Amino acid sequence: MKFFVDTADINEIRDLASTGLLDGVTTNPSLIMKSGRNFIEVITEICDLVDGDVSAEVVALDYAGMMEEAGKLKKIAKNVVIKLPLTLDGLKACKALSDGGTKVNVTLCFSANQAILAAKAGATYISPFVGRLDDIGQDGMELISDICQIYNNYPAFKTEVLVASIRHPIHLLESARLGAHVATLPPSVIRQLFKHPLTDKGIEVFMADWEKTKQSIL
Repeated sequence: MKFFVDTADINEIRDLASTGLLDGVTTNPSLIMKSGRNFIEVITEICDLVDGDVSAEVVALDYAGMMEEAGKLKKIAKNVVIKLPLTLDGLKACKALSDGGTKVNVTLCFSANQAILAAKAGATYISPFVGRLDDIGQDGMELISDICQIYNNYPAFKTEVLVASIRHPIHLLESARLGAHVATLPPSVIRQLFKHPLTDKGIEVFMADWEKTKQSIL
């Protein structure tokens, strides 16, 4: 499974990229707003920090506008992935860009039927939002299960399932069990993955015992 971080915070990306565990980055207009920085500058800097795919989202809602914005975003770096909304115009743009060799992340997916359309339009990634479904009383992981099963039924579909709106480590674990290709996680959730009370306890015991030896490795 590939790990993407869902943020526009350069410091967070730099720190997580240094682990060697980061495969890419996803951004959206809300994350750019939170960063307080210029969109193009942020995407450029992120692409310099990571070798993997970096999703940059258009804000136009019409086909012509999406294509124009995608043209500008593509010029930033080779690893830019154009992020498009799952609308009729978004899928039209997805088809045109994908046919031209541009990677596309179709976002705001909330049904398996939408995921089928994105795959048929040639999307590189489909981004189902599990947390937002949970928020309204639906089971977000059930959507991941449905999409993974459907995609597996049709080998001609090359679209990867990129699980988004992950709120906690259980979302990640269930996504991995279901065979999702990618998970994009907030930095806080990635950091939770490292933590376990027994690991902390084990380190505490080992350090206490090491102190008793009165030794030094250096």
